[in-house]
Amino acid sequence: MTTPHASQPAQPAPMAGAARVLPQLQGVWRGDGWQQALQQRVQPSGHALLDAQLPGGGWPLGAMVELLQPAHGHAEWPLLLPGLAALMQRSAGQVVLVAPPCRPFAPGLEAAGVAAHRLCCVEADTHPGTHPGAHPAGDGAGLAWVCEQALRCRDVLAVLAWLPAGLPMATLRRLQWAAAAQGRILWLWREASASLQTVASPAPLRLRVETELGVPGEGGTPACLRVQLLKRRGPALEHPLKLPLHHWAWQDVLQAQALRRTRQAGEAQRWLHGHGQLLPAEAPALQAAAHTLG
Repeated sequence: MTTPHASQPAQPAPMAGAARVLPQLQGVWRGDGWQQALQQRVQPSGHALLDAQLPGGGWPLGAMVELLQPAHGHAEWPLLLPGLAALMQRSAGQVVLVAPPCRPFAPGLEAAGVAAHRLCCVEADTHPGTHPGAHPAGDGAGLAWVCEQALRCRDVLAVLAWLPAGLPMATLRRLQWAAAAQGRILWLWREASASLQTVASPAPLRLRVETELGVPGEGGTPACLRVQLLKRRGPALEHPLKLPLHHWAWQDVLQAQALRRTRQAGEAQRWLHGHGQLLPAEAPALQAAAHTLG
């Protein structure tokens, strides 16, 4: 005589060892292993607090990193300079800047360890249509096309691009694919907006960055970069990061330039009055300065 339970199918035993097997399967990603980032190559950002929250511990190589900031935020260089300087010191190649809002300040970049002669700046065409048959580089599609060509160039190390907010999803996918196919990093800066933050993005890493001005004086707070991780491979980050702002040697560079200009102006005035003794190599520059002062 059979019992009522004998006709019921046997329940499969729980896979007690599944949790131990999954990490050993190639190509399988687990949420609790987000910091390993599937053996992805990364470039440390130079900000310890940020690297601790980025998958793999740095900027992903072979990927597009989308960075959102308010209008006229200018948080690009304080955020990227440490990692960019280390990347350029480690590897050969050019860094392409596509449609930067302002021309980079070469002495400041040099002081931060970035060789200015290795930067290639592509400015947006403010007069589209002047070259028949050419791609209009002033619009979003044209600038995205420039980014794709730069990523495919053998001598390009990385690309920084400032593109408009209204890019189609297909264009963003092409940029992500180009960065992944060539194994190069594309930092894509766009103006932040409430609607843009809620739109999906093919970028595996997405951040919102803004500068917080500190309170001067004793007991005040220093200026910092406020970084919010909008998208990453891993758990959500509840609170934004506050990265200390490094002024590098920019202030020293500016002071040195001011002192040099003051000294040159004084020597030019003495030369005008015939009281100075000039070296032959200094004469042309001081003559030009004297002409300007005169």
